[in-house]
Amino acid sequence: MKKRAENNAKTLTQLLTPIDPKASLAQRNLQLIALLDWVRGDGESVEGAAERVNELVTMAEQSPVLRERLQLWWQAITQSVDITMLLADFGFAQRTSMLSELAERLRYKLLPNNPDTIDASELFMAALYSEFDARWLGALDDDLINRLSDVLTPPHEATDGATRWQHALADAITYCAGNILATGFAPELRLRMTQEMRDAQPFHELVSDAESLRVEVLHPLRTSNRLDATVARLRDRLDACRNAANSVYTHFEDNGISVGLVFRIRQLRARILRVRELLECLLSPKPAVAATRLMARLVGVSRERRSLRALFMANSSLLAAKVAERNAETGSHYITRTPSEYFSMVKKAAGGGLVMAFTTLIKFWLYSFAFSAFWGGFWAGVNYATSFVLVQLFHFTVATKQPAMTAPAMAAKLKDIESEGTEEAFVDEVTHLVRSQVAAILGNVLIVFPAVLGITILLAKLFGHSAISEKEALHVIDTLKPWGGSLLFAAFTGVLLFTSSILAGWVENWFVLHRLDAAIHYNPRITRAIGAVRATRISRFLRGNLSGLAANISLGFMLGLVPVIAAFFGLGLDVRHVTLSTGQMAAAASALGPEVIHMPAFWWSMATLPFIGALNVLVSFYLAFRLALRAQNVTGVERSRIARALRKRIFHSPLSFFAPSRSNV
Repeated sequence: MKKRAENNAKTLTQLLTPIDPKASLAQRNLQLIALLDWVRGDGESVEGAAERVNELVTMAEQSPVLRERLQLWWQAITQSVDITMLLADFGFAQRTSMLSELAERLRYKLLPNNPDTIDASELFMAALYSEFDARWLGALDDDLINRLSDVLTPPHEATDGATRWQHALADAITYCAGNILATGFAPELRLRMTQEMRDAQPFHELVSDAESLRVEVLHPLRTSNRLDATVARLRDRLDACRNAANSVYTHFEDNGISVGLVFRIRQLRARILRVRELLECLLSPKPAVAATRLMARLVGVSRERRSLRALFMANSSLLAAKVAERNAETGSHYITRTPSEYFSMVKKAAGGGLVMAFTTLIKFWLYSFAFSAFWGGFWAGVNYATSFVLVQLFHFTVATKQPAMTAPAMAAKLKDIESEGTEEAFVDEVTHLVRSQVAAILGNVLIVFPAVLGITILLAKLFGHSAISEKEALHVIDTLKPWGGSLLFAAFTGVLLFTSSILAGWVENWFVLHRLDAAIHYNPRITRAIGAVRATRISRFLRGNLSGLAANISLGFMLGLVPVIAAFFGLGLDVRHVTLSTGQMAAAASALGPEVIHMPAFWWSMATLPFIGALNVLVSFYLAFRLALRAQNVTGVERSRIARALRKRIFHSPLSFFAPSRSNV
């Protein structure tokens, strides 16, 4: 940055004086970088940058000696770097692996640029690196671009120069066609294309069509009719290749998504678009203007080439969409709409609360083994995971696990929010969702508290002492006070709840992608080992329950191990789950006896429980909802209209958010 500031302070004469066509490769490249820094200025005024280009052109036009030196210098630069690779390959991954591309982008970010290079792409990224460069290049008018081209191209070589540019463009188109062909023939893409697209063989003649274009463009006796026919044939071929690539997406609907496969398809489609851009540039009647516009577009490619966020967003959006879609299908079952569904949810939540009561007591029992930090967290995770799986297998429910599943279902409702009547329908769905959450939370906490209390009293009578010590009870009450970090930890638990839903969607997608249900069902070794009937039963069970198992097991181990790992790094994070916290408070009350009702600390901790539940639910729901909106491309939603509709419902029918009305029967 300091060197660039010094360059901006120099006059144009000072920058042009050291320019030497006979300088070393690195020096010539550094001179180009310095000159473009001067054109860029402070990076604020596009008009100022264009005016500085005009100043450069005017000075060269007025000085034949300077003009000749600039022409020889520019010729030396263009002949020392491979412009074809910049045109054809810039912005694309050198390998078909997303991890390899990630490593490459990290290299660009962490390592300094090397000006001693014949790689035009590296020189381009060092010289034109900011979004402002695309703006000032795009702002140059046609007349100024043509004058700049005349200044840099010797008159006696103007025709040859144009021919060299056309050669570079034609070579770049052929190079891109070869890469498109190789990707189109990759087995993982070809097997997922529709049969119709495979039979059409769109990739087979692509390189031949590109070579035909090359002959027609570079042949001195070409005719416009033959050229037009060749161009039309190549464009039709590119459309066919793009349609073949798009047909792979239909395979994702029922067969899962691979991030690596999505990465390949996006690379293929981007190369097809690049060929179209190169083709337009090659056929343009104003080659200098077309070249400048192409360079401006490549600046945007350069910025994206460095961006890690762009890589993840572009190549994980479909996976996120599929995860959200699968969670939406599951989440719709957690939304109650009728009184019978509402009371069924309460019963399921009560069952979940009963299981969580035993989970709470087992957690205290594990303390007696005095495990080390890691193993204590591990066995706590086993306890949680086992309990959550039992809740799933018994068809019970735990309230806080629902929001991450129901959020995608809600986001799907917003896709048609502009249609007539959908706004009111969305508010109805919000009402049903809140009511379902209230039912589930009440079912959990209203059972877990008396269940833990009753079991601990029974154990105290049987063994002569309380299930937990008075010291442990006081510690529980102290850790759940609102000013002790409980609310922050409750929000963090919401993040873990959301994360478990993402892992569940990913695992199910992986299972479907590799068709493991069919493998278990039909694999001869498996059927011989366990029998065809049992293999079929296991296949169907995993296909229907794997997502829930992945969510429950991952959540259980995260609740047990994440606080331990965080403590290792000194982060001081903990978890607060409303159902488990309620059970712990019941155990503490049992250990301290009736006198606990006179303890202000006990009531402060009890008052914290509703806020813990709210944060568990809201954070998990918010994160899943935002992801679902992006994944399902829901944009342009007028939030004020939805907010007004919600306020209207709250004002006219507040009880509908807590209990179903008889009109829903």
